[in-house]
Amino acid sequence: MRVVTFFLVGLAVHVVFFLSIFDIYFTSPLVHGMTPQAVPMAPPASRLVLLVADGLRADSLFTLLPNGSSRAPYLRSVMEERGTWGVSHTHVPTESRPGHVALIAGFYEDVSAVAKGWKENPVEFDSVFNESRHTWSWGSPDILPMFAKGASGDHVSTHTYPAMEEDFASTDASRLDTWVFTQVKTFFQSAAFNSSLKDILQEDQNVFFLHLLGIDTNGHAHRPLSREYQENIGLVDSGVAELVSVIEDFYHHDGRTAYVFTSDHGMTNWGSHGAGHASETLTPLVVWGAGVQGAQPPSESQQYTDGYQQDWNLEKFRRVDVNQADIAPLMASLIGVPFPLNSVGVLPLLYLNNSGRFKAESMYTNAMQMLEQFKVKMVQKKETTLSFLFTPFQYLTESQQEEIIRQVKILIQLEKYKDAIALCQSMIARALDGLVYYHTYDRFFLGCSVVLGFVGWTSYVVLLILKTHASLRRPPGYANQIPSQALTRLCVCITVVISVFLLIQKSPLTYYIYCLLPVPIWYSVLKECGTVTDLVRSAPSLPLWKCLGYFVLIAFGIELLVVSFFHRAMLTVGLAALSLWPILTGLYNKAKFRSVSWTLGCVCLAAFPLMPVVGREANVHFVTCAGALTLFTSICYLWSAQQRAPLHLSDKQQFYAQMLHVAVCAYVPTLTHDSLQQKHGLPLINQIISWTTLGSSMLVPLLSSTRLFHRLLSVFLSLSATYLLLSTGSEALFPPMLSWLMFVWINMEQETMQAQGISTRQELSTMDFAENIDITKIRQLKLDDIRRSYFFVFFIITAFFGTGNIASINSFDPASVYCFLTVFNPFIMGGLMMWKVIIPFVVVMCTFETIQVTTQLSSRSLFLIVLVISDLMALHFFFLVQDYGSWLDIGTSISHYVIVMSLTIFLMLLSVATHVLTSRRLTLWRRRKMHFP
Repeated sequence: MRVVTFFLVGLAVHVVFFLSIFDIYFTSPLVHGMTPQAVPMAPPASRLVLLVADGLRADSLFTLLPNGSSRAPYLRSVMEERGTWGVSHTHVPTESRPGHVALIAGFYEDVSAVAKGWKENPVEFDSVFNESRHTWSWGSPDILPMFAKGASGDHVSTHTYPAMEEDFASTDASRLDTWVFTQVKTFFQSAAFNSSLKDILQEDQNVFFLHLLGIDTNGHAHRPLSREYQENIGLVDSGVAELVSVIEDFYHHDGRTAYVFTSDHGMTNWGSHGAGHASETLTPLVVWGAGVQGAQPPSESQQYTDGYQQDWNLEKFRRVDVNQADIAPLMASLIGVPFPLNSVGVLPLLYLNNSGRFKAESMYTNAMQMLEQFKVKMVQKKETTLSFLFTPFQYLTESQQEEIIRQVKILIQLEKYKDAIALCQSMIARALDGLVYYHTYDRFFLGCSVVLGFVGWTSYVVLLILKTHASLRRPPGYANQIPSQALTRLCVCITVVISVFLLIQKSPLTYYIYCLLPVPIWYSVLKECGTVTDLVRSAPSLPLWKCLGYFVLIAFGIELLVVSFFHRAMLTVGLAALSLWPILTGLYNKAKFRSVSWTLGCVCLAAFPLMPVVGREANVHFVTCAGALTLFTSICYLWSAQQRAPLHLSDKQQFYAQMLHVAVCAYVPTLTHDSLQQKHGLPLINQIISWTTLGSSMLVPLLSSTRLFHRLLSVFLSLSATYLLLSTGSEALFPPMLSWLMFVWINMEQETMQAQGISTRQELSTMDFAENIDITKIRQLKLDDIRRSYFFVFFIITAFFGTGNIASINSFDPASVYCFLTVFNPFIMGGLMMWKVIIPFVVVMCTFETIQVTTQLSSRSLFLIVLVISDLMALHFFFLVQDYGSWLDIGTSISHYVIVMSLTIFLMLLSVATHVLTSRRLTLWRRRKMHFP
């Protein structure tokens, strides 16, 4: 197999492994074809007002001020006098779109929406708005259109402000909420003089939705504990009070309006959200008006032990917590519209102030709506599974369904409403379990197929390394392989059987890929089984104890890397262990200065995983210090290089220009921060410098000399300038520290090669990337190359997680991109922050490429070992996903699996490009193409 072909095939295999996790765990839970279910009794309310304060934490609303007053006096009076309150528990990811979908549609966001930025609907879904007679909405252009687009007909009206208004550098973000309240008041005032609109407003089953974004914007810009955030809560509270007065006056205080005030998600103290911290998942819920239970004293059965009621001085009033999706059936019940078809929310009865029969009928409607979903899901799975293989959900069979429905109807007729409600709640719990059962029905089957392919691919790469680079002994003419024709027939038969099986079950195309991929992989493995025999035959001549020691150390090392995904401090342990490498191997006696530099570099870098993740402690003074450290390091490098080989004038001019550029970029964040603090906005000159720096970051190094040291220094300076612009605190010190350690690593590998007698020492400043590679000097792999490959993987993981866990959404601080833009744009902001994460990764990649050149080893050879290590890590995470029971733990392991697979794919893409460039140089020395056996 040709080298390029091998890497392209490997790339395709890893793309399949990468996509498989989404098909197995992230398929859409939505089903269609259900019959709408509505409560068969007159609703208590004719209209509903839904107010969502985006980014509002529960404690920020409920906690009293030091003087004992409330920052939201109107809502506080509602909770204490005429309404019911509680905490709404959101789900990860705690983002705006998933939160609103849960509130209004009653289910937790379909993750395929990630690809569309959580703005469009990748699949159609039902909602309270869609079921209403009319819905009017005011607020953000990022939220409102998705519900209007998914609604049938044109009965959902949206009124949004321009997207440019969502500016984190705004002088007063609360004006977004002021705009909403003003528009709603104007709407009702104009309706008084518009007879047609007034007639429509007098109809029942109307919904008014107010999306209030100011609190979230101020939280991102100034943090939730800031004066701006707290004052915005007060503004919203007064706005709600005035709004209620306007609506009640318009409807002449008919007592037929229900109000729901809540939030889509909370926010951390450092102004971010997306993960599962309590400050992000605990949101306020206050409900009052028509059909809503008034303030009640707490009952013994409703006691909460978390201590929040005492902290909020609300222990005298009943608290009713709900899951966020439970609010959708509550709203549907209040105004009498059908429950959203895909809702998984359970009606919170304690919020209702109505007859026992109404509550029982509402809960029965909720149960039937769940049962409809369960039936459709069961039929879909039954139609795509062979009858003798289909295993129905045992706890809700058709006979059990009929019996429960019959008993509920009898209990309602006998006016035993509490018993009927309890039975309905039991059926809802079973239906939800059944939905999960059928949704994950094929998960184990697909997981086994992927694992089989994964193990096969890793085995093939290991055999390829042994066969190509291990110099195993094989007698001339000896062949110990399974006969090719018999193996081919066997694989063809297996392929036909699997294809027929999937065809009968009407499986989707992706199932064919996951199930058939292991066949050619294991075909290749079995064809190379003779390599195993050769390994056994060569065992007596191998240093077995040394090999065993290396493999044990690598196994422990891989486990340490896996644990570091969950606990960043493990990277500190790993760096502390790596700092002892020169002492344990005897290099300290031969290169004391470099050994001391290595140890100090590891110790300094080990401090970063112990620091808080990026964004929690913003301090632009660290950015200035990082710029000074970068300049000092560069000057030292230049002085060292000048002592060994004089620099050309053009190289000097470029380096000085880049260093001046770094100095400017180190000061730009301070200027930007001061301007935003004074609410003067983002200076245009700062924005121009930032975007120009970003655009030139990968082009400027190409203008430098191709000498190894010169190119590395130019890359370092160029990337450091961009990183400084994207930094807000101590993370800015990470790239110069990492680059220092990488430079020492290159020198240490030279010392290692010289100590082993493999090569003579050559100065870095005299090596050239553009020189033709002498094939006669390229050597085979040795055991020490396993250590080099592991070092590379370790530093890649350190580069990713050294300043924050990128698997957690809330590690990203929007303030990182304020030098580039302040108007909310998720794609541009996400791209900039991902580039910030990738910059240290690129530094490590350049270092590894340099080590391949200096150690006279083909880039393909070391990469094969790297591929095995990363695949073993990904396989480890895949098994962890199977073992975890809670969705939060599963989601964490899935995100880590995705990261490892993304890294592997990125490495393979870069390796293919490197190989093409290298092979063109190699063809000058060899006319025949290089092949893998």
